[in-house]
Amino acid sequence: MALIHPNCINSLSSCTKTRRNFTFTSKSSSPLSMAVQRRKKFSVSAVSTASGETSINGVTTTTRSLTEKKSLQTGKSSSAMEQLDIERGVCVPFRKYTPETVKSKVLESRGAVLSLMLRGVEIVWNLGLYWSALMYDCLVGRDKEVVPDRARQLRNLLCNLGSSFIKAGQVLANRPDIIREDYMNELCILQDDVPPFPNQVAFNIIEEELGRPLEAVFSKISSQTIAAASLGQVYRATLRDTGEDVAIKVQRPEIEPIIYRDLFLFRTLASFLNGISLQKLGCNAELIVDEFGEKLLEELDYTLEARNIEDFLENFKDDPTVKIPRVYKQLSGSRVLVMEWIDGIRCTDPQAIKKAGIDLDGFLTVGVSAALRQLLEFGLFHGDPHPGNIFAMRDGRIAYVDFGNVAELSQQNKQILIDAVVHAVNEDYVEMANDFTRLGFLAKGTDVSPIIPALEAIWQNSAGKGLSDFNFRSVTGQFNKLVYNYPIRIPERFSLVIRSLLTQEGICFTLKPDFKFLEVAYPYVAKRLLTDPNPALRERLIQVLFKDGVFQWKRLENLITLAKENVAKMSSNPALQVNSTQHSKSLQVIRKLDLTDTIKDGARLFFTDEGIRRQLLLALTEDSKLHIQELVDVYRLVESDLDMPSLAMEVVRDFPTVVRDLALSWTDSVLLDR
Repeated sequence: MALIHPNCINSLSSCTKTRRNFTFTSKSSSPLSMAVQRRKKFSVSAVSTASGETSINGVTTTTRSLTEKKSLQTGKSSSAMEQLDIERGVCVPFRKYTPETVKSKVLESRGAVLSLMLRGVEIVWNLGLYWSALMYDCLVGRDKEVVPDRARQLRNLLCNLGSSFIKAGQVLANRPDIIREDYMNELCILQDDVPPFPNQVAFNIIEEELGRPLEAVFSKISSQTIAAASLGQVYRATLRDTGEDVAIKVQRPEIEPIIYRDLFLFRTLASFLNGISLQKLGCNAELIVDEFGEKLLEELDYTLEARNIEDFLENFKDDPTVKIPRVYKQLSGSRVLVMEWIDGIRCTDPQAIKKAGIDLDGFLTVGVSAALRQLLEFGLFHGDPHPGNIFAMRDGRIAYVDFGNVAELSQQNKQILIDAVVHAVNEDYVEMANDFTRLGFLAKGTDVSPIIPALEAIWQNSAGKGLSDFNFRSVTGQFNKLVYNYPIRIPERFSLVIRSLLTQEGICFTLKPDFKFLEVAYPYVAKRLLTDPNPALRERLIQVLFKDGVFQWKRLENLITLAKENVAKMSSNPALQVNSTQHSKSLQVIRKLDLTDTIKDGARLFFTDEGIRRQLLLALTEDSKLHIQELVDVYRLVESDLDMPSLAMEVVRDFPTVVRDLALSWTDSVLLDR
């Protein structure tokens, strides 16, 4: 069932063919000239995610969603699903989950109602017994000493209650806003320790989906599962027609009605907890169930996973350092997915990676850069990058498998994340706290003043140690305490972001114990700020380079140095040593820090934006002296990367556009004066 929520209507024009990338970039318009127009026409620099925001060529247009208008007219609050759509700000063209759909599926027959009642009694009985044990521990004063036992008991209870609860436990393992950290650590075991179901049952499901006997399609298939998860398991096989090795992912038998039934019960129970949830998290408990249910039903439909793979293939098609397996759609369906077999080295085996001749530093840089590209560039990222889902290819590429758990970020959410990075760099903790509200961590209207000192303490305590000692796990541990003490809710998509970054950082530590995540992440962000043509990023570059109206020469030098460091580390990867025709263009870009567009647009901005021109002139003449040496230092940093003849040609070619923008700017100022 494919539904498009009314909230999506306003943003349909920004949906691309791959359904997830929402930015159109015009090649005929200069990014920085559009940024200038944006600053002149729109004085609001940050728009709340509670309104629809479409960014086209840097010009941000803000419109209220249809649902929000209706809500304002009727005076009623939006439903949980409507709130999710408003927060995300993206289309959901393949939605399988709505509370109404779940209800109709569950109550479609008299027998289903009886099954529902029996299941409800089972759940309430088991959870009630567990809750009673916790209350008894509190009464006798031993609640702290029995935590390991109770955490283990909770994990076993979720396993016994079936796939829905196993999946719920996996989600809770990344939700410090809902559950304590010691319980989270125990529930992490659920991500790897799931028993498989019988082979014959799996083979019968494959034959039903294919409509043919196994022997007619595969010349051989593994007798043991390669991996088992809460919703399915994987086998290795060989195609009879081509001899290619493939991975076959098979869904657990009769799992869909069980999932629908449990989701209905989850939401029913959540309705009784709305008061507590509003007090502790600032949102209805039903909203949390809706987030969980939507992701779970997406993961249950392998046709959606096939689309996820196609999207990842499209996103990384020009990146020679990343391998995404292709999917055999003619052999796949809603319960069976056949993919290219990835013959790689597990990322937790540093000796095997070194033995294959792969440079660890280069490979780690590729991995971190690929993760950050997913998060900040594509807005579509792998939500479960555990060691069984990431491999090192023998040619130096990083390979991803299992795309059932994929999350997406809207263009505005990506920009707010980059805003948060800028605010962290500028030590603007008030705006950082406001970013939390814009991202949905805090309910709209929440007083952020008590959170600001806590954020400042977390960041300064972590960043104060320097890049060498900074790691996400320590920051996350401190953040978990903040989340537990304030009415902060972690939206599902951001809990996946946190888990994704923590998991990948853990893999990096396994490969290189003294690995420093930010020493790779910062150079990537620096390169992106300096070279990305996105006008929103160019605007944020300006925010970084100017502090309190003063140009920060040292920051510019640091950004260039870090960006060149990223290029150098990427170039050491063996995958880039293969001088293939297919990737020749991207190889040139990766091996050289190309600042042509940045310099060209910077020059245009200098001529057309009076405010920027005044600030730059002040920067050059600050303290009543010419800062020529700073200019020389910056030039020396980029000298080896600049192709002066090509840059001169670009400037000449762009000269008519600069003159036009200058004339328009002058005309605007004259009209405003009148």
